[in-house]
Amino acid sequence: MALRALDNTMPAVVEERPKKVAKVAVPAPAAAVKAASPGSGKKKKKNDENSAPRATAAAGEQAVEYIPSAELEAAAHPKAKAAGLVAELDSKDWIRACEALNDARRLAIHHSALLNPILEKVMLAIVKTMKNPRSAVLKTSIMACTDIFNSCGNLLSSVSDDAFDKLLLQLLLKASQDKRFVCEEAEKAMRAMAASMPPLPLLKKLKAYVHHANLRVRAKAAVAISHCAARMDIEAMKEFGMSALLQVAAELLNDRLPEAREAARSVVGSMHGAFAKEAAARGEEEEEDAPTVAASWESLCSLSLPPISAQAVVKIASSSQ
Repeated sequence: MALRALDNTMPAVVEERPKKVAKVAVPAPAAAVKAASPGSGKKKKKNDENSAPRATAAAGEQAVEYIPSAELEAAAHPKAKAAGLVAELDSKDWIRACEALNDARRLAIHHSALLNPILEKVMLAIVKTMKNPRSAVLKTSIMACTDIFNSCGNLLSSVSDDAFDKLLLQLLLKASQDKRFVCEEAEKAMRAMAASMPPLPLLKKLKAYVHHANLRVRAKAAVAISHCAARMDIEAMKEFGMSALLQVAAELLNDRLPEAREAARSVVGSMHGAFAKEAAARGEEEEEDAPTVAASWESLCSLSLPPISAQAVVKIASSSQ
């Protein structure tokens, strides 16, 4: 059988691969997209410029009114207010706490006899409110301290040393703050404290803060010490210790803050004035009094202080004459 020629053979049929057809995305209906979108079931927040803004904590804080002491009226039911005062001061609702602080101010000004039996508990509660981060509570609590100082006088005779120490520390810390309105209110309270309390026991409490690590606390304590020294006579100074008071003043003269140094100079001036007044009361002749007082003062400074500090103190006293 004859073979067929190779060039006469038919080529094998090769199947062509199907061409890829580009997929065209069909846009979904707008309603379907809205239904399928996450969170579409939730209500959208309105952005209506005509709608009233919601009340915020800051807005509530601005609404708190700081009532001057002269405008505080007597409580309508003072006995009931006094009975529930400590619990109200401890309230977690800061607006109620502010109202309770104002009630404490009313009781101090108009009904101090009702406040005295619970004064220590009230002061400890006020110290707690002074640590509150809200400015309204903080300022109102310091205002309450001022009214209690002015009305109740010597707190050391009514509260324990521990309660007073906690109060004094908080006042010094708040007077050292950067917030001006808090600082000014705390300084006002400390002036009321220095004016209403016997200077000697208060001076003994303040002496510990001369060595405080915080510069501003030292300065505020120095100012309070100068207020105490200005109210002391020579007998009270001797009871505290003339040498001890001179050493406090000399240490503050080297403080880094001008406020502390100025307060120290005021203490030296008060001491020298009381010292000279005592010498004049002895009935010495006026022409002999000046050199005698000056020599006695220099002797006291030399015995109480290192030479450099003694010279500085003597110079301050001589320049103030």
